[in-house]
Order: sequence, then C-alpha cells, then structure tokens
Amino acid sequence: CHCFVTYMVCLPADVVQEEFEEHAEKAKTLPDTTTNESKLCLYGLYKQATVGPVNTARPGGLFDMAGKAKWDAWKAVEAKSKEEAMADYITKVKQLLEEAAAASA
Repeated sequence: CHCFVTYMVCLPADVVQEEFEEHAEKAKTLPDTTTNESKLCLYGLYKQATVGPVNTARPGGLFDMAGKAKWDAWKAVEAKSKEEAMADYITKVKQLLEEAAAASA
C-alpha cells in the first residue's frame, strides 16, 4: 500500500501495540464514505501487523473479488515488519479520521 509514508519512532513495543489496538478500534468508526482503497490498505496493514506475511493461497473463485482484493492488499505490504505495519496502520487511521472530520466541518 503506497498511500502514505511510514513514520518510525523509538517507542517501547508495548506502547506501539497499545496504540495500534486503540486505532484498530477507532478504524471501526470511520464513515461509510471511506474509500474501498483505504479500507483495503488498512486491511493489509492490519493482517501484516497481526499475522505477518501472507500465509494462505490467493482466493481463486471467479466471484470472490472481495477476497482477492483483500489478499492482494495484504500481499502488497508483506515486506513490512510487524512494527512498520503497526506504525503505518496508526498513521493511516489518523489520516482518515482527520479527513472525515474536515469533510464534516
């Protein structure tokens, strides 16, 4: 996912994990107007942060477009470490929340 720049800070792993979990909850409050591209970006980063590199075969069903898109989003970020994926996820959620707030103002 190439939608933003990674920020890396020197924080203890438990602090990053806590902030990641907090932003995972905040992501559930994103408006319906959030683009599918942004949702897929978050999905890929979340899976990379919580599971690690893709560990399943790409869905092959003709009608499973959503499954393929999710798998592709995850595959696109598999080179990131767990910590990088968490940091990027936090950054993306913050960005989307700021955009939503500005749009509703």
